[in-house]
Amino acid sequence: MSGRGLIGTTDSPARTYDLALVDLDGVAYRAHEPIDHASASLVAAREAGMSLVFVTNNASREPEEVAAQLTELEIPTRPDEVLTAAQAAAALLATRLAPGDKVLVVGGKGLRTATAQAGFQVVDHADDEPVAVVQGFSPDLGWRQLAEAAYAVERGAWHVASNLDLSLPTDRGFAPGNGALVGAVVHATGVTPDSSGKPSPAMYELAVSRHGATAPLVVGDRLDTDLAGARAGGIPGLHVFTGVSSARDAVLAKPGERPHLLGADLRALHEPHPEPQSAAEGWWTCREAAARVVGERLELDGSGIDLVRAACAAAWASTDDGAPVDPTSVPALPA
Repeated sequence: MSGRGLIGTTDSPARTYDLALVDLDGVAYRAHEPIDHASASLVAAREAGMSLVFVTNNASREPEEVAAQLTELEIPTRPDEVLTAAQAAAALLATRLAPGDKVLVVGGKGLRTATAQAGFQVVDHADDEPVAVVQGFSPDLGWRQLAEAAYAVERGAWHVASNLDLSLPTDRGFAPGNGALVGAVVHATGVTPDSSGKPSPAMYELAVSRHGATAPLVVGDRLDTDLAGARAGGIPGLHVFTGVSSARDAVLAKPGERPHLLGADLRALHEPHPEPQSAAEGWWTCREAAARVVGERLELDGSGIDLVRAACAAAWASTDDGAPVDPTSVPALPA
């Protein structure tokens, strides 16, 4: 397939692409726990010549903290191999502000550090007359900080959010994310902020530029952030099923959130990815697996990751032809 469909690789992605832009939670680890095959697969990718940059919408932590956590999980990582939404937000601020400009920071230490390192004066109150407000997630945020942000935005400060994720995965379930907290300021002011985080491709573009990559690959678990950002930035995206979005979600993905490659886990970095092919009677095949849509219902024949690939090809083609697939016909698809 081409355009908005799946693509194929005759060699492994680790040997096809020179830089992997790897999401953290749900890909490299889950909360504070390792994910099966993540460490070995990422280490082997480096050995195959692929560079790694870990790209996270989390703006609360310093790159050094993230690198230390990854290293403890047997994924040796340097701080310069971590790109946070805080760094991306600071880079976005630099597109309009001058060094020394006052910025009201609403967030954790990672955001404060990134803003200061970008050359801006960090302030805490609207009465300090900041020219911008930059907002990122922190579990310690309270009403007073949100109120200061609202006062400053009402007075004309540029509102920049590190990301607009409404939810945040934790070891206890999903909690309100930065987008939910940004929403409090938006509801108070009526001003829509600019965002540097995924699904904006800004972080990916920044990482590619910093590392001089010519063939980058996004690796993520969320269709609405990781893979949507890949599509928006024109970068191939590998969706692994170790986090938020499932194989079934991929089959039902919106055009702007569709992955280019699919894998059960990070071992997919080391396997060729066959491209599904159109066959007779409406079937789409991928090696021994096949799928088609008849009367808006998905029909399947096969198993494993190739069946997921065939199902995505069939469902997406039908949707693009004006016949969306009935979601009730799409089962859970273990890969």
